[in-house]
Amino acid sequence: MSEKIYFNTAQRFNWRRGLVNVTTRLHHSLAPRHAKKMAKKLLLTPVRMKAKNQPPVGLIKSHVQSPEGQLTTFRLGTGPVWVLTHGWSGSSNQFYPLMEHIASLGFTALAYDHPGHGESEGALGHIPAFVRGLEAILDSENEVVGLVGHSMGNATALECRHAKIVSCPMLLIAPVLDYLDNLFSTVARSGYSMRLFEEVVNEVQDEYRYPIQSIDPYKKLKHRESQTIIVHDEGDKFARYSVSQKASQEMDNVTLITTQNQGHGRVMTSPEVMHAFDQIARLVS
Repeated sequence: MSEKIYFNTAQRFNWRRGLVNVTTRLHHSLAPRHAKKMAKKLLLTPVRMKAKNQPPVGLIKSHVQSPEGQLTTFRLGTGPVWVLTHGWSGSSNQFYPLMEHIASLGFTALAYDHPGHGESEGALGHIPAFVRGLEAILDSENEVVGLVGHSMGNATALECRHAKIVSCPMLLIAPVLDYLDNLFSTVARSGYSMRLFEEVVNEVQDEYRYPIQSIDPYKKLKHRESQTIIVHDEGDKFARYSVSQKASQEMDNVTLITTQNQGHGRVMTSPEVMHAFDQIARLVS
């Protein structure tokens, strides 16, 4: 499903909102089990995006087994490892330009596709599954010196309590720090039956024993002691720039770099991101 239902912060939807509301509520009333099955497929199925960047020379593709199935990894360079974690309906391919930059500085860039994304196994995606996947990636490495995330991948990284990244510096690109508020308010504005949506959420949290109300990237960032740099476009339509701005004002260990006209995705290859990595990398050089 398009990330728009999860991260769109627009205040108005088109006329289809009313039709979506009536249809999903009626479906839930007449055939609750089938409605929940379809809702789970609709709400938790990411779009497998087409590759936009050519693989860098020297890129090594491999696999890591996880509780969510086999995850595909992409490694470039030699030296200390930086893990890169993409967002909803994204893939490692988006990181290729940044990976080349990381490798040119004497580091190893290790990106991977989340469950249900890119070339990894799985059909459904959500934060609990993403956290399990990241833990498996971290378990497969002897040492990790830093992490780079984009969008929902940042929420995953901040939720993950793995010892290898608890104290490492992070570069967060277009983070969704108000994840729950963004998620629930956007689904509500879309017209989708909130009762049906909440049933899907409850099923996931019960299966993974991961209460959704415990997901709070902003709070987790506030409790981190290591340095964090955020790069966020002030016109981002999917993740609120104002929340990143607030974090940089309230948290001494958080620095915000603002971009213009880069949006939510293009910002990943912006000069500001490359410069931000140069800054954060000095902490582990």
